[in-house]
Amino acid sequence: MTTESRKSGHGAKSAAQQHVVAAEEAGQRLDKLLGQLLPAVPRTRIFRLIRKGEVRVDGKRSSPERRVLEGERVRVPPVHERSESAQLAVAGAAARVPPALIARVSGAILHEDERLLVLDKPAGLAVHGGSGLSYGVIEALRAARPGESLELVHRLDRDTSGILMVARKSSALRTLHALLRDGSVEKSYLALVVGRWELGRKLIDVPLLTEARVGGERMVRVGEGGKSARTRFRLVQQYGSRASLLEATLETGRTHQIRVHAAYCGHPVAGDVKYGDAAANAVLRELGVSRLFLHAHSVSFEWPQGGAESFSAPLPADLKSVLDALGVRARETRKPAGSRRA
Repeated sequence: MTTESRKSGHGAKSAAQQHVVAAEEAGQRLDKLLGQLLPAVPRTRIFRLIRKGEVRVDGKRSSPERRVLEGERVRVPPVHERSESAQLAVAGAAARVPPALIARVSGAILHEDERLLVLDKPAGLAVHGGSGLSYGVIEALRAARPGESLELVHRLDRDTSGILMVARKSSALRTLHALLRDGSVEKSYLALVVGRWELGRKLIDVPLLTEARVGGERMVRVGEGGKSARTRFRLVQQYGSRASLLEATLETGRTHQIRVHAAYCGHPVAGDVKYGDAAANAVLRELGVSRLFLHAHSVSFEWPQGGAESFSAPLPADLKSVLDALGVRARETRKPAGSRRA
């Protein structure tokens, strides 16, 4: 990035920058790009800078939602450097993350290199604070590693367990976001769905609409005019007529995509209280389904400069025990009448 030197009598500022959009950054929303270029600046302030016209794209004002193009020049305005009190506030926020959570998240790291952290996220943990939560996985990691610049590469629902990637460098974050946009990252999940799956290998290609409800709770439904969404389902194991274990591979990454597509097929994910079958969930609860049975099983991709990556996380113990119980119940159901001892 080129810079414009500025001085101010109101405190130190970083120099204004002219950032040329790289090929791997093309297609990102302007506010997302600014968030990567100014990682220490709150999201609300980034929106304010754009709307006040302090951010320009090829010399023109733009909206936060605008998608940037390769080669465009984005003016990144000078931003006041953090004061000592602001730094103390950040340190205080990190200190508020419970030590037990920091230890739990740190213990969930499966892989670490100079560009990337890969975690096996436990179910029940949000990936970031918000919506009434003061902290999540990313805040715990930042508290554990205060000298690092850590950013989520993607997200998982709070109740979903499994593979979660966190970038340790802004260059890695930009590259992985570009790979995700291009569909060059394969993400596969294991999901237990209600009923006997008889659709074989099935591609569900129906658009999804996201709606906001009272209290800010997001709901997603199939609907024309929604965003393109594609999920490939493959049967892994059937458990009689009660349930089926599927592998779901995402070709797009929409909010609640697997859950809504599974329900659209008539086979909602077990334990899903938002899109699921309440009666079926009550029956499965007796077999140990105490939460959403959705696990981010594997992620694979290849760095543009070379080097294939593949990460996987086995089913956690609570989900594995459900499958064991279902297997026992299915075998009992198949026994011919009179085969049991008196």
